[in-house]
Parts: sequence; structure tokens; C-alpha cells
Amino acid sequence: MTREIRRRYEDPLDRIWTEAARRIGLTVARTPDAFATTDGRGALLLGDDASLDADDCLAQMIFHELCHSLVQGPESFERPDWGLENTDPRDLAREHACLRAQAHLAGRWGLRRVLAPTTDHRAFFDRLGPDPLAEDDASASVSASASTELARLAIGRSARPPWGPHLDDALRASALVVAAAAPFADAGSLLGDVDAPRARHPAGGWIHVAATGGCGSCAWRGDVCAVVGAAVDPAWPPCEAFAAGLDCRACGACCREGFDVVELEADDPFVARHGSLVERIDGRLVLRRVDGRCPPLSGDGCEVPFSCSVYDDRPRTCRDLEPGSDGCLVARRRVGLSV
Repeated sequence: MTREIRRRYEDPLDRIWTEAARRIGLTVARTPDAFATTDGRGALLLGDDASLDADDCLAQMIFHELCHSLVQGPESFERPDWGLENTDPRDLAREHACLRAQAHLAGRWGLRRVLAPTTDHRAFFDRLGPDPLAEDDASASVSASASTELARLAIGRSARPPWGPHLDDALRASALVVAAAAPFADAGSLLGDVDAPRARHPAGGWIHVAATGGCGSCAWRGDVCAVVGAAVDPAWPPCEAFAAGLDCRACGACCREGFDVVELEADDPFVARHGSLVERIDGRLVLRRVDGRCPPLSGDGCEVPFSCSVYDDRPRTCRDLEPGSDGCLVARRRVGLSV
């Protein structure tokens, strides 16, 4: 009698991540002809089992490629290889940002070592400290600030479509599978490298992995926390958005890509004093940004602090935006200075 086979076995982690990729908008296929590539039309091609190292797995490779897409943004789904060039150092900051985001997102669920990259960039990944977003790496070939800002932008995107909620669902499911399998793993198995998931913050989100202090010493806590939009207990531990202090001259987010324009009122003294900086767009008076920056802004926030040449005459809109306010947090998130 011939047995009828009605089902096929699938590796649980591979199934989780293949389906997560599909929900996000990618069809995963295996090939002996490439390690990892996208065609810009929804196909993600990954090496077959024979081409992978012993510590590679399909789940980890899908996760890594999704982190690339987070760094590159939603438009990257329409570009081959996410629009990246990996044969020269042109995109090294973006590669490092992908690794920082990968370590951060996996670390929330205790999967930082289980779902680690296994490419030549693994050395950089392993050098990252407990907080992958801290600018403490020893790389001299790329700006740490550039890669951390790109990583924060990527993490912010992870909760929004097309990635959210599917990416987080896949990480949650993977953590359950790995935690159940870990007690049965032998000494040479990646399943034995699972860590405890990071604790949740009482107000929602995640507790910061490395910051000292707490909600009471956070720059976002006023009468109402700018992060959660509600009162918080000063004794609570810090969340991922914790900021010990804000230095406007090192930030400049609200004066550059944090906002597209500064809206002006007709009776604002700035309009009469600095008419050459004022434009009318769709009936509104605005101070338009040029290449993402207000024309009066100078400096880079690093070697030369940001400064405003018309600060004493700045518009009311600028005066009303105070450090630590909701608008301040929005601007910093848009340029990758805050999570």
C-alpha cells in the first residue's frame, strides 16, 4: 500500500519569515546563483542551502534584507538590491545602519545572536555594544553618527506599513519558537544563543537597554511626556526614546529636514524685516527650506555648532517650538536623532 503524502514539513522559522516577507510585499525564492539580491519588482532571491554557511539560515537572511529595506525606505522596493552598491564603500554607512537596526530590533526579543548576520560585516555587528545605536564603534571608515541616524530612521519605519505590524509579528513568533527549542539545543547550536526578551516599559514600548537615569531625568518629560502623550512616573526606568538632555546647537532638526517649511503669519515682524526669505505658497506665507535647511541656518552640529543668523528676529513659529516639546520630538525623529 502506497502512503499518500498530504503535507510537507517546513522549518518553523523559515515559514515565519517567508510569510512575513510576503505580507510586506516580497516573494522569496532560492537560487544557487546569488547570495542575496532583489529585482525591484517584488522578488527576493536568496542562496540555496548548499551555498550557505553553517550559521546561515533563511529566516536570518530574510530579516537582514528587510532591515536593508528599512534603512533605504519604502521606495527601495522598486530598486534592484534596494538601490545599494555593495562592491565599493559608497554605501558602507547604510550597511552599518542596517546592522545597527538589525541588532536593535532583534535585541528587543532576545534574538540578537540567533538572527545575526553572517556576512563579512559580522565583525562590525559583534563590536556593537549593548545599545547598537550608541556611537561607540571603532570603525574609522565611516561616520558613526551617519549610521546611527539612518538606523533610528529605520527603526521608526519598522512599525509603519509596509513593514508594520508584520516585522514585529515575525520577531515575536520567532522568539516563542526559539525559546521553546533552546532547552533542547546542543552546545554548537545557534538555538542556545537566545537571550531573555527586553522588558516592556510601563507606558508602552521598550525599556532602554543601556541608558542611566529614568523618566524623571528624561528631556521629553514635562507636564506630559512628549513620547507617550501622557503623564509618567518619574521613578520609571527609561524607554528607548530616553534623552538625558537636548542641545539645540548640536541638533538643528527643526531648522533642517525635521520640517519642510516654516509657516508665517502676515503680522509677524519677521515678514517685514526679512522679506527676501519669505515666499507665498498656495496663499500661505512661508520660510521655505533650501536643500532641507532654513537659509539662515549655519553649522553642522559637530565641528561647527548649528546657529541661526536671524535668531533674535526668528518667526513666532520658531519661538513657539520649545526644546522637549512634541514638535521637537517629531523633528528629531524625522532626522534620525531620536527613536
